Amino acid sequence: MLIVDAHEDLAYNALVDGRDYRRSAHATRLAEAGGPVPELNGACMPGLPEWIEAGVCLVFATVTAIPAAAARPGETGYHDATEAHHQAVAQLEIYRTWVASHPQLAFVTRQCHLDEVLASWSGSPGTAGGSDVRTVGLVLLIENADVIRTPAEVAFWYEQGVRLVGPAWHTNRYTGGTNDPGPLTDLGRELLREMGRLGMILDLSHMADEACLEALDRYEGPIVATHANSRRLVPIPRLLADGVIKGLAARDGVIGTMPLNWALDPTWRQHRRKEAVPLDRVVDAIDAVCQISGDVRHVGIGTDFDGGQGAEGTPAELDTIADLPKLAAALTRRGYDRDAVEAVMGGNWLRLMRRHLPTGAGTP
Repeated sequence: MLIVDAHEDLAYNALVDGRDYRRSAHATRLAEAGGPVPELNGACMPGLPEWIEAGVCLVFATVTAIPAAAARPGETGYHDATEAHHQAVAQLEIYRTWVASHPQLAFVTRQCHLDEVLASWSGSPGTAGGSDVRTVGLVLLIENADVIRTPAEVAFWYEQGVRLVGPAWHTNRYTGGTNDPGPLTDLGRELLREMGRLGMILDLSHMADEACLEALDRYEGPIVATHANSRRLVPIPRLLADGVIKGLAARDGVIGTMPLNWALDPTWRQHRRKEAVPLDRVVDAIDAVCQISGDVRHVGIGTDFDGGQGAEGTPAELDTIADLPKLAAALTRRGYDRDAVEAVMGGNWLRLMRRHLPTGAGTP
């Protein structure tokens, strides 16, 4: 069963913490033992061997930056759009280095690239018709449009291979964001016009309710939320209100469920006991989106693993991303049939990307 993870901050962690996701999560943990990184970002969860073991065929890999006012110790936050842009370009170069140096990593910017990645997962290695080299595809996603210096620069990022843009992290020049209500700004509306002209996918994650609803009404291109659970489990502004989920479903969007304890258990910040949050809470989060949207078509996975928390902040049954197939088993126990489980684990994201990635063999 193929898995798609719609949100991982890979190059940012490479830039800030020195993590190299070509190696295993366990190798990273060993290399970091006794140092400051695990204290700041938790025990590493993703790595290429774990992606392959789990069946993760596609990862939405972010290009992002953190404003200086919100930076944690060890992070180099930006003070203006130019600094944010330079940090993002540095992350782009990290991805290019990884892909150029490893045959099991590939950029996915077009439908033909997605087909090539999926073909590498057909059959069993060593069998007739089976590929001997599984490939993990990377789809580039901007998280926090402050890295885009002006709306006209959207075209530059599209040419670099970026296919999704999430305008917000916190409130910025483009939009109201988490814990800071507000609509799109005039600059944000211009950003959406440029994105729409290029057919880019809009990511509502981190956007304030008012901005989300305006974007759903205004943006004519594809819309998703790569990593944002329902507020029904944990009623905080960072997560999605029912009206936003319904709006995304009406646009045939997909919402990436985060298997992160702070988004699953409203008491997590008080007890912080990993063993107290079972994997069934992730199924609850998936159920909530299905109940609100009316079917299983609009929910997937967007782990945000290593996005400021590590294995310590995930459900009891999870240690690395290699454990994601346990979620498929939990969904089956809850009564989801095989087609529904496959849709949640990766099929819904694959359907959306097949529909909205550009055709042809152009560059990028």
